[in-house]
Amino acid sequence: MRILHTSDWHLGRSFHREGMLTHQAAFVDHLLEVVDTESVDLVVVSGDVYDRALPPVDAVRLADETFARLAASRAKVVVTSGNHDSAQRLGFGSRLIDAAGVFIRTDASAVDVPITLDDDHGPVAIYGLPYLDPDAVREPWRLSTRSHEAALTEAMRRVRADLAQRPTGIRSIVLAHAFVAGAQPSDSERDISVGGVSRVPTSVFDGIDYTALGHLHGPHVLTDRVRYSGSPLAYSFSEAGHEKGSWLIDLDTAGSVSASFVPTPVPRPLCRLRGDLADLLADPALDRHEDAWVQVTLTDDLRPARPMEQLRERFPHTLLLTFEPTHAPLEATPVARLRGRSDHEITLDFVTDLRGVPADAAESALLLSACDACTDDPDTDMLLTGS
Repeated sequence: MRILHTSDWHLGRSFHREGMLTHQAAFVDHLLEVVDTESVDLVVVSGDVYDRALPPVDAVRLADETFARLAASRAKVVVTSGNHDSAQRLGFGSRLIDAAGVFIRTDASAVDVPITLDDDHGPVAIYGLPYLDPDAVREPWRLSTRSHEAALTEAMRRVRADLAQRPTGIRSIVLAHAFVAGAQPSDSERDISVGGVSRVPTSVFDGIDYTALGHLHGPHVLTDRVRYSGSPLAYSFSEAGHEKGSWLIDLDTAGSVSASFVPTPVPRPLCRLRGDLADLLADPALDRHEDAWVQVTLTDDLRPARPMEQLRERFPHTLLLTFEPTHAPLEATPVARLRGRSDHEITLDFVTDLRGVPADAAESALLLSACDACTDDPDTDMLLTGS
């Protein structure tokens, strides 16, 4: 059986206010092309189909179109809910959708009820574990501790109990949405820790022929049989070094696994630049980043005027700008130095200290207006009395 493992689509998500739906639709086109050209039998989507529990209409429309196209393809599909999804909304109508060969699993109480598919070598049992919130399953499952490890351990106990009743040698696949030890998170995943602990050991999945993980956005090989596909697109600059894509898994008659990585087309590369503004604007080695989404950290001791505007003249897709000057950070001004000075004078001093040059006339007038707007009497320029 040939399996395509993907996860964390986050339909409806933006990237620093840049809309991603067009790029997500292009990924869907790529996914369907891979299903066709690689003769994929089964597509597994391990959670976070949407970016939030109540997704925007356009994201729902894209998901509907995606599942309809997959249903019309040569592949069967198993989808589980992630921590970003609403299990109830994603799972609505799942019993009807099953008939189309798209199996959406969002119910924790049914983790031990597999989808059973056959290939030329016999049956394969596929267990779709939705994201398991420890607080939600602790009471019904009578867990002794409140943790992700306890929840997944109980879910896998139920899976193994079901497998034990099936014919000897049946092959097994598990989909799970969790933070499994040995993988490295990025900045774009939502924290799912409970009591400060979110990781579960890979041993939880021992004995399963292939475990298709979701939640972390980078691809990871924890063991030959336990892998994260990662998100198909980057959703934070911390993912600048990721290669995005899906795992193509071949499961043979004995349950052995072979895998290859299928890269996703990159809509726009990511780049993180650091340095003085003048150097960044002049360095010819940075020409290759002019079409990238760019994060810039400026190290100028004196903060430049209009830095974002200047950066975007060379790097039009600069999205994020931070400042980390090489000099020591400004210290708090002693109150004694401020007594008898007006708010306006204090703000002017602050601008001079921060930027190295005083405010010009227009900036001074703007600061005065701002100070006046913060007082009960706009005609009074408040003095710091020290009381």
